[in-house]
Amino acid sequence: MLRYAASRLVSLILSLVVASLVIFAVLEIIPGDAASFMLGMNAAPDTLEALREQLGLNGSLLSRYLGWVTGMLQGDFGTSYTYRTPVAELIAARMEVSVPLTLYALVLSTAIALPVGLLAAARQGKATDLAVMGTTQLGVAVPNFWFAMILVLIFAVNLRWLPSGGFPGWEKGVWVNVKALTLPAVALALPQASILARVMRSAVLETLTQDYVRTARAKGLNRTQAVLRHAFRNALIPVLTILGLQFSFLLAGAIIIENVFFLPGLGRLIFQGITQRDLIVVKSVVMILVGAVILVNFLVDLAYALVDPRLRRRA
Repeated sequence: MLRYAASRLVSLILSLVVASLVIFAVLEIIPGDAASFMLGMNAAPDTLEALREQLGLNGSLLSRYLGWVTGMLQGDFGTSYTYRTPVAELIAARMEVSVPLTLYALVLSTAIALPVGLLAAARQGKATDLAVMGTTQLGVAVPNFWFAMILVLIFAVNLRWLPSGGFPGWEKGVWVNVKALTLPAVALALPQASILARVMRSAVLETLTQDYVRTARAKGLNRTQAVLRHAFRNALIPVLTILGLQFSFLLAGAIIIENVFFLPGLGRLIFQGITQRDLIVVKSVVMILVGAVILVNFLVDLAYALVDPRLRRRA
């Protein structure tokens, strides 16, 4: 297991290096810079040059890249051109919203999808299975921002059970903030739960065709018992893959939902950084999101090895 984890760790480090190079290069070739955006098109050349020097934009590409990476390794992500605030502080404040929202949505998605997928597999071809497949197809097709607005209309405007948006801050208490995150978490979770439930059903059905499951059925187990005792664990590998991808998507791809509910998360920070040409913010936030995706994939690989010991023997 240690050898397998070490090989995955080397792959993680190489992926981070390549990702940092790509992110830096892509953002550097975009026309214009923060100084031009801040001063406007009619700025005097001397003033523009002085601001570029102040912002550290005049160094060579290599020195700027090394300075950026070295700073990140030390916890220094630079200073925002727009907010004149350390980027690390901006990211920390936004992660207080994005990370709980992502985890909340992921827990809801998993709690809904796994039992529903198992139920559909156990009742293959019956009315329950058809109902699950139809509902999940609708869940995949409906845009989450439209679903979010329907949730606001029903639960915030009409019933007044939950707030329609905003984030009061954790200093106001846990329950107040959980209520504020509930509607956006549900809006994010249900489409993902539909995908995960369909994957769970397909994986279980494929596992049920294996010889060891047929042997268990021949010994007297009914279909539901075979699903729960034998098929479930071996169907987890594709499910873990989807869970890893969903965490990454929910963390990095909630820009629309954050705007619908006026949540100050990482997605909104990226959007604001792009519109304001605050590239140091964009680079740092995107690098953190990419790092989170790579780290989650690393943890999923380790989970594979725990679920399927054959992977450890191949390492």
